[in-house]
Amino acid sequence: MSFTPLSFAALPESEMRGRAHAFYEAISRRHTVRDFSSRAVPREIIADCLRSAGTAPNGANLQPWHFAVIGDPAVKRRLREAAEAEEREFYRGRAPEEWLAALAPLGTGPEKPFLETAPWLIAIFAQHQFTGSDGARHQTYYPKESTGIACGFLIAALHHAGLATLTHTPSPMNFLNEICGRPAHEKPFLLLVVGYPADNAQIPALAKEKKSLEQITSWH
Repeated sequence: MSFTPLSFAALPESEMRGRAHAFYEAISRRHTVRDFSSRAVPREIIADCLRSAGTAPNGANLQPWHFAVIGDPAVKRRLREAAEAEEREFYRGRAPEEWLAALAPLGTGPEKPFLETAPWLIAIFAQHQFTGSDGARHQTYYPKESTGIACGFLIAALHHAGLATLTHTPSPMNFLNEICGRPAHEKPFLLLVVGYPADNAQIPALAKEKKSLEQITSWH
């Protein structure tokens, strides 16, 4: 095993405080939107944000994720049709009443026009196996946790680039494997909708009601 020196530049504490607060101020303006513009977003912007996601910490450095980026209108149409079919079943009886009650203030429903309107969709898969240098299949470690962290990096990077996102998780999501041509050992984790918000985009008022630091933190 070989190692390489860490490139790390220590910052003055005053700069650290400023950076930490500036990042909070920036990320606190991120909100999930459901009304997207069809305005084009250059592919290279998405590519750089995906590179950022690829730097996320992960189990055994196996980087157990795959990002299927969808911009073709025909593929987006197929994806919308499949997602809405699952969503209709969800709202008709698959979801427990308590879950539907929690969703009610958000105004969600089975119709998902944003899956066609937004310029980019990113289907994110967690890889539970990989092919080693010996040609054999091996398991990955912490694929769900690792992929979740990468998704957090990606959402933050897209927001930093000036784009809006929506995390969409139709259940089940197995149709994503077929549409994106991904193998069975890759499990759909998240469908991320990416683009500019529509000019008339609105968010639920409760979306700005975040728990306080005291509610989400304990110090030991």
